[in-house]
Amino acid sequence: MRVAVMGHTEWVTFARVAHAPKAGEIAHARESWEELAGGGGVAAAELERLAAVEGDEVAVEGDEVAFFTAIGDDPIGTNVRATLEARALSLHAATRPAPHPRAFTFLADDGERTITVLAPPLGPRGDDALDWPSLEGCDALYFCKGDAAALRQARRARVVVVTARVLDVIREAGVPVDVLVRSAHDAMEAYAPGDLDTAPGVVVSTEGAAGGSYLTSQGEAGRWLAAAPPSSVADTYGAGDTFAAALTHSLGAGRDLPTALAFAAERGALALGRRGAGASGTTKVTER
Repeated sequence: MRVAVMGHTEWVTFARVAHAPKAGEIAHARESWEELAGGGGVAAAELERLAAVEGDEVAVEGDEVAFFTAIGDDPIGTNVRATLEARALSLHAATRPAPHPRAFTFLADDGERTITVLAPPLGPRGDDALDWPSLEGCDALYFCKGDAAALRQARRARVVVVTARVLDVIREAGVPVDVLVRSAHDAMEAYAPGDLDTAPGVVVSTEGAAGGSYLTSQGEAGRWLAAAPPSSVADTYGAGDTFAAALTHSLGAGRDLPTALAFAAERGALALGRRGAGASGTTKVTER
């Protein structure tokens, strides 16, 4: 099976604190580290993990994972490219004449993450000289960042899953999407019927510990239950993009929607046990 991600990465500094600081407050981190993260990086890492799973009925022998992205041309970007090239995926990355984006994330004791993005994310563009024809025959693709022309290229895949964070890109691209994934609790991912000229095949709305709901373009509605979290919850960073990537993988493998959603819920719950992004083996840790 062939699966892909189009999206962005950031080089993220994580800081473990009791709680995210209020206005005027000074927070003291007990631990801090840096790693490759961002929505595209997290999703690609999840697809890599699924490709390596043995004995799972949803995993497919011989999975191929491709990642389409853009990378800055500064030392951070050089590190990002080397980190991705060392991983078990096929990297298709344009180089941008700009510093690679960084971000800062507080991880609080209650598991919540608070993110400050220090520069606009870099996503692939349809006019980038990337191997777009390789998407022919792709079973499923998750799109979380890129321009309208890149989304048109993504439409070569059999199943296209898109985050509601890029509704404006979907409108401009003018192509149908099979699955629109949104958080019911995030105003930046709001969606209502009629927001797109062509309704998505299914709208998936996640509700955290309450599970979530779905509504197909034919009017079929349903819900799924949240999976039990691990005994030790690290933080919520990346759980949403992990869910979306697992859903993409399961649909690409030909599973029906309820089965795919249950599987994605299990994988999203597992992400709660991973420290930070869990997407890169390159970290710098300071413990206090």
